[in-house]
Amino acid sequence: MSTFIKDYIERETISRRNFLLATAAGMGAMAAPFAFGGGAARAAIADPAIAWSYRDRASAYWNSIVSGGETFVESLGKPKDSLVSLINEGSSEKSLADIKAFLAKTSGKCAIACDANDSPNARPVVEAVRDAGAYISTIWNKTDDLHPWDIGDNYVSHMTWSDEKPAEQTARILFEAMGGKGGVVHLGGIAANNPAIERLNGLKNALKDFPNIELLDAQPADWDTTKGTELMASFLTRFGDKITGVHCANDNIAYGVIEALRAEGIEDMPIVAYDGNPEAVKLVMDGKLLATVFTNPHWGGGITAALAYYAATGAFKPSEEPKEHREFYGPTILITKKDAADFKAKYLDSVPAYNWKDFWGPSNGQIKYK
Repeated sequence: MSTFIKDYIERETISRRNFLLATAAGMGAMAAPFAFGGGAARAAIADPAIAWSYRDRASAYWNSIVSGGETFVESLGKPKDSLVSLINEGSSEKSLADIKAFLAKTSGKCAIACDANDSPNARPVVEAVRDAGAYISTIWNKTDDLHPWDIGDNYVSHMTWSDEKPAEQTARILFEAMGGKGGVVHLGGIAANNPAIERLNGLKNALKDFPNIELLDAQPADWDTTKGTELMASFLTRFGDKITGVHCANDNIAYGVIEALRAEGIEDMPIVAYDGNPEAVKLVMDGKLLATVFTNPHWGGGITAALAYYAATGAFKPSEEPKEHREFYGPTILITKKDAADFKAKYLDSVPAYNWKDFWGPSNGQIKYK
């Protein structure tokens, strides 16, 4: 096993354990639901508590999201640990329960940034926040029929990333490296996640122009390194040397794929990934990954918290904003070997300073539905 991936997996295990302990300690007194009623936006909240609800901090992606949230709260003159972490560990039930408990503990005087874990969970989450008179901004996962303007000012905004086109770009890079022929496997995220669906669709779009490339199989690996290793090992057992390229839905999965391939003595398989994590960028620079895609999670994590916070304080009224400010795409940057070093210097060696009141500066326009 390579050193950095071995270290990554060990950090993931330790971080997951520590955060589970912290969550248990911090949320233990918050288990009882609270009846709020009403549903209308309350008057401006002078000093709202701030929380981020997310999967876990073990991955570099989510660590960067929460780091962005911490940077935002520090810009308010608060210590970064005043940002409350509501860690759902991939459970939509826990996500909703923890948010309800936080609403109860703060009597609804709060602002929440949230990834609902899967799309159907977004509606009960935002309705609970609305009923409490609190404020929430979401990222990544919601159903297409759920819109902030239908819920009201309490549902401030939703940001996602237009993953289909970047995933198609990575697939084309992969197919060119395969010589335009052979067999490809796709290791995806959680099946109900919007980004998992879009990234697989991007692969399928690219396949239309490459008739000599066969999609051997596409299965979910739940964004997880260990599951990526297990799934890739099963693909190798089933398909053997018919596999000549691998399309991964995120960087974490790609790390697992690399380990499964190395276990079989395979060092030169073309692989593409997604997220632009520091370890993945290094792999791109070293030629171990062909490409990854950066979604600027630090900015995304900070601006999502900022939107909920400033709406809660009355700094702006969400319903007075155009729809492209209520539902919008975040930024994406394709990273290949030719530009990886420049990207690393700009975004990873030092984190850019962001104006957390410039809510939509780097965004990419209103979300479009098919």
